[in-house]
Parts: sequence; C-alpha cells; structure tokens
Amino acid sequence: MSNLVPTATAEACVSEPASTPILQALPGRLTDVGGLPIRRLLPRSARRLVGPWCFLDSYGPLTFASGKPMDIGPHPHLGLQTVSWLLEGELVHHDSLGCEGPAGPGVLNVMTAGRGIAHSEETPAPNSGRLRGVQLWVALPDAHRETTPAFEQHRELPTLDLDGGRATVLMGELGGVHSPARSFSPVVGAEVVGAPDRSLVIPLQPAFEHVLVPLQGAWELAGQALAIDTLHYLGSGRRELVLSAQAEPSHILLLGGAPFGEAILMWWNFVARTTDEIVAAREDWQAGRRFGEVEAYGGARLEAPPFVARPHRP
Repeated sequence: MSNLVPTATAEACVSEPASTPILQALPGRLTDVGGLPIRRLLPRSARRLVGPWCFLDSYGPLTFASGKPMDIGPHPHLGLQTVSWLLEGELVHHDSLGCEGPAGPGVLNVMTAGRGIAHSEETPAPNSGRLRGVQLWVALPDAHRETTPAFEQHRELPTLDLDGGRATVLMGELGGVHSPARSFSPVVGAEVVGAPDRSLVIPLQPAFEHVLVPLQGAWELAGQALAIDTLHYLGSGRRELVLSAQAEPSHILLLGGAPFGEAILMWWNFVARTTDEIVAAREDWQAGRRFGEVEAYGGARLEAPPFVARPHRP
C-alpha cells in the first residue's frame, strides 16, 4: 500500500525505546488512501519506530456492494519490507518482478523492496464485499538495504497455543515458534485471538520493545481497557503479558523487536538514510528507471508527489 499523504519533506525516524514497561495509548490518525479510509498508527510524532516496524495502517471493517475499495496503482518502494494481513476480504498484489499474490484472511504477503521494486494492490473481482486488514512496513537495516527485491506468500503460518487463546506468528519468533517469512532484524509480529472472559498469557522477549493494536472485540491489560485501532506502546523489560478478551471474536496485533539502532529518513514509500537517496529514488521513478513496471495492473501508475529536498542526516 502506498503512503498517499506524505509530508513535503522527509521525516526523521529515530528509535526512542522505553527501557522499562509502560503503557502509552496513541489513537490512530484518520486519513485516506485512494478513497479507502484508514487509521495511521505509525509513524506518529510521539512514536516513530517500534523495533524495525516503521509504518502501520489499519483499514475497515468495510462492507461494499460494488467497485474496488482498494485500488492502489503501481508505486515504488525502497529500503523496506511490506507486510499485508487481512482479517476479512480479499486483495491481489502484482509487482514488477511479475509476481501475483491473491490473499485473504490467514494469508501473509511479504514484499522485500531492497534496492527498489514497484507493486500494486487492489480488490479483486469477484469478492466477498467486505474488507478489514492491516498494512505494515519493516525498515531494512543498513547492511541489507541493497538486497535483491523479492516477494513471498505464506498460506500456512505456525501458531502458538496459549492458555485462553492462540497466536499466529506472522514475522519473527514468539514463544519458540518461528515464522517462515524472511526477516532481517530481531522482530516479532503476531495476531492473537482470545477466548472471552479468559486470561491470556503471552511470552515476550524482555530485550524487545512491544506494542499492542486491538483490531476486533474488547481487550483489557491489567484491568485497563485497550481501545480498537489504537497503538498501545508497552516499552521493554516485560517477560510476559497477561491480557483478557471480553468479547468474541477478539483479535489483537502484537508487534515488537530489538530497538532499531539506526536512524532513518522516511518519505512517500521510501526508507533511506540521506536526502540525496530520496531525491535519486524519486527521479528514477519519474523517469521509469530502477523500479520496473507492473505490467499486470490495468491502470495508470502513481506519480511521485512533490518533494522539498532539505539537506538532512537523521
């Protein structure tokens, strides 16, 4: 998914992990992606990074009778991985490598942009007339920013049985269960489903910082209600979380990772280190260089928005 509402200048994103457990609630900022209402949870002025996670949009639930609520034309990515996960509905990914990725609930799409790739995402026909999901980005560490672009789809993901629920491991590792998706930093991403009126204990890496994002139902942590589509930052130092689901179905997203030891610049769909890199990537996209063409998409590609190239090193 493209960031269609970028700032005119690059955003400096620096890891500022809390060294002890905290609970910081950051409601999603409502915005629009090609007519699709979304809540932007990362990056925010109060929290730019969580481990290597640098971008999080939540969209839906949406019911529709016709049309394509998601229709994001070809656009470039650089220096990151996109992670697409649906609770309801369908989407189809096409990219400049010629890969096609039709996905629905329980199917994980991961695209490693590396030195540059282009893709599109759209609602296919036929469809169920419903849509609910999240789009995430993982910043690539400097040692892997120039990696070869790639796309992977996982239709079967490992699960971790918990007393009172179950976790599906999307990225990284949780409780000794490892996702098959490729990752380049110590990270965890999991969707947790809870049974109503039951305590749910989730093991954590104390060296990681973590967030919770409730997506459906009603959740509590230590007797405090957790709002839907809100980023609940937990800091680090926890060995476990004790949650309770108050309704059924209840889904919550757990994200975390080792504090990202590199400052990054984010603009549009690029994760870079210098303004010059962003200028070069934008010029390459506009000139039809580097990123390739998404030949399977039936419409026009996105044009790069204006960029003010202020000299800056994060």
